[in-house]
Amino acid sequence: MSIELRHLRCFLAIAEESSVTRAAARLHLTQPAVSRSLAALEKHLGTRLVDRSTHHLALTAEGLVFRDKAATAVAAFDEALDATRLRHWPLRLGHAWSALGPYTTPLLRRWHREHPDTPLELLRIDDRTAGLARGEVDAAVLRGPVDTPGLITELLFTEPRVAAVTSDGPLAARASLTLADLTTGPVILNTVSGLTTLDLWPAESRPTRVLTVANTDDWLTAIAAGRGAGASVASTAEMHPHPGVSYRPLSDAPPVAVVLAWRESAAHPAIPQLAALAREVATAASSRSSMPERE
Repeated sequence: MSIELRHLRCFLAIAEESSVTRAAARLHLTQPAVSRSLAALEKHLGTRLVDRSTHHLALTAEGLVFRDKAATAVAAFDEALDATRLRHWPLRLGHAWSALGPYTTPLLRRWHREHPDTPLELLRIDDRTAGLARGEVDAAVLRGPVDTPGLITELLFTEPRVAAVTSDGPLAARASLTLADLTTGPVILNTVSGLTTLDLWPAESRPTRVLTVANTDDWLTAIAAGRGAGASVASTAEMHPHPGVSYRPLSDAPPVAVVLAWRESAAHPAIPQLAALAREVATAASSRSSMPERE
């Protein structure tokens, strides 16, 4: 039996729903039909993609790897058949929460002016690679170490870390904070698209109380509600102001690398121009900020 696009769609639905039953309902298919598609795909690949030995369906190690490959293939197919994109081929730039920070608007304006025939679409996707590994975008602005196989990265700039605390809480009264200051209460971590993990703290003084959320909006809401504090980067304060959240410098936290990333098999021809312009915008802005002020 030959493998078709429908087999990939069935597998991706199962992976996202963690259930054959829910995947079938989502695809408007019968449960046996979805199960047969999964079985055919596993037979073709010669490996198990889904672990059925527990009460909760989960992907095997091979299934996790194949999920990204299948998502990229399906995204490329859908992109190719999107009639609205035939006249102009948009360049999709993903980001997880803060894009290029203060350089975002200058980049978008210059791109529109210098490359009018190639629309640049800025897409926020709550994912560690901002949709890049799954083929949802052509390039992405990422922060921190990038260890996803098959990605090329280029350093654009580094930025300092900040603490995010409740505006009417005691920590907001301080001009700057340390990592130890944040451990006096719960630490809120965005485990889906965020950068901060417990590894930011020394092993002997890591937070003992942690609250996890799945996106930036929930992270901000939890901090504003006084449920804990968080750590992020300086551009978050500019891109995500919140009346209930105050940002303070983290004096003892290392800076974070901001990189532009794209797949080795990148298909969009404008990626080199995007990389060059992003470097130019970041470098120019950095040079201006480092110039001494005139008296």
